Amino acid sequence: MPLAHEGMANSNYSCSICGNTTSKWSGRCEACGEWNSISEDIGLSQGPTKSSLGKSRGNYIPLGDLKSADKPLERTKCDLEELDRVLGGGLVPASAILVGGDPGIGKSTLLLQAAAKFAAKGLKTLYLSGEEATSQVKLRAKRLNLEEAQIQLGSDSNLRNILTTLEKERPKLAIIDSIQTIWSDKVDSAPGTVSQVRSAAHELTTFAKRSGTSIVLVGHVTKEGQIAGPRVVEHMVDTVLYFEGERGNQFRILRSVKNRFGAADEIGVFEMTGLGLQQVTNPSALFLSSRGKPSAGSCVFAGIEGTRPLLVEIQALVSPSPHSQPRRSVIGWDSSRLAMILAVLEARCEVQFSGLDVYLNVAGGLKITETAADLAVAAALISAKENIIIPEDFVFFGEVSLSGAIRSVANMENRLKEAEKLGFKKVASPKNTKLVKGLNIEVFENLDLLSFVNKISDGKKKITAEDHNSNV
Repeated sequence: MPLAHEGMANSNYSCSICGNTTSKWSGRCEACGEWNSISEDIGLSQGPTKSSLGKSRGNYIPLGDLKSADKPLERTKCDLEELDRVLGGGLVPASAILVGGDPGIGKSTLLLQAAAKFAAKGLKTLYLSGEEATSQVKLRAKRLNLEEAQIQLGSDSNLRNILTTLEKERPKLAIIDSIQTIWSDKVDSAPGTVSQVRSAAHELTTFAKRSGTSIVLVGHVTKEGQIAGPRVVEHMVDTVLYFEGERGNQFRILRSVKNRFGAADEIGVFEMTGLGLQQVTNPSALFLSSRGKPSAGSCVFAGIEGTRPLLVEIQALVSPSPHSQPRRSVIGWDSSRLAMILAVLEARCEVQFSGLDVYLNVAGGLKITETAADLAVAAALISAKENIIIPEDFVFFGEVSLSGAIRSVANMENRLKEAEKLGFKKVASPKNTKLVKGLNIEVFENLDLLSFVNKISDGKKKITAEDHNSNV
């Protein structure tokens, strides 16, 4: 067992595999179960002698002396509007960007396309792959019709060699694919472990700030997001972008989780084709393009992703359950939020779902996080349970509280403009929704969920067998 240094009041130990920290050493990590993976962390101020501290202080300047605020932030756009939007308007010099996502979702494809665009803009671009040989990267570039792009390719996983290359070449943009394959000879652990990933990310981020080179790090994550990689280095970088979407779905959502130079939660929509990822400039029309004829359990939600209004279809299915415990299955929305909406409908509106299986889906593979979808979900559930067709020119948004009241949400003006642009004539929304001048859209304001349920239930046509067959 390692001995603590003399004069140290508190010692910290961390696991080199999972990063778990403890106050004492043990042979086996309690978090991940690995043996002989715990080592002692010694801070500079906790060394055995005072010589571990620096001999001089750092240099500080008053905040008022900073002149950088007087100059506009210089950005370089790559002409991929969806990527520029997610980055906050373009690439910022000396920035560190993390692009995460499931393996095979399209991270390397998009970054190779972006590298070609930035190189065409005059930026010296270096693409370093730790997973593929340069010949394999060139084959992908040929498939994407990018074999003539002015990109410098490299294949190495040694951090020392990579930093030496960056120091010599001094590119304006460097793409490291991927951070899990990079290893440092100063760290005694296997590539991909927490220690290696954290050390490599720290060195590369430090180089970016010191040299002015923009660094893009690629990281793989599992569906649970538990793998060592992006979760470890998120706090080190300036911008964190995550790919969303399923491999079987042609749509890919690039979401900005963190951005020091732009809006967080901004999204870019791409479509996977034979020529790589093609940007989708009007995602609302694309998500609603395959909607078909109106049917029970279907309605349209006017949402906001970052600064972009986005219309998506909410689908619900309610059927008798053969099991004692009915199923509640959700794709693209929060399952606990669905449970709350069902409880409010039962307690406040006397609409019973006991003994019924409930399935909810957000069409197109999009994941919705905002509470403004509550009213659209409630409308889809009522429509599915009562076999009521909601008119196809209707759109919904609003937050439902536990009392049954429908609360206002942000950016209502942008939601209405997007709905009117796509041809919707009516909107069900919270009370006191401000109308935008010049919009040809009728607003149905609802004070509470009970009145809303009565409004969509009364006078609506029930689906007959002929209607069902014609819809199919």
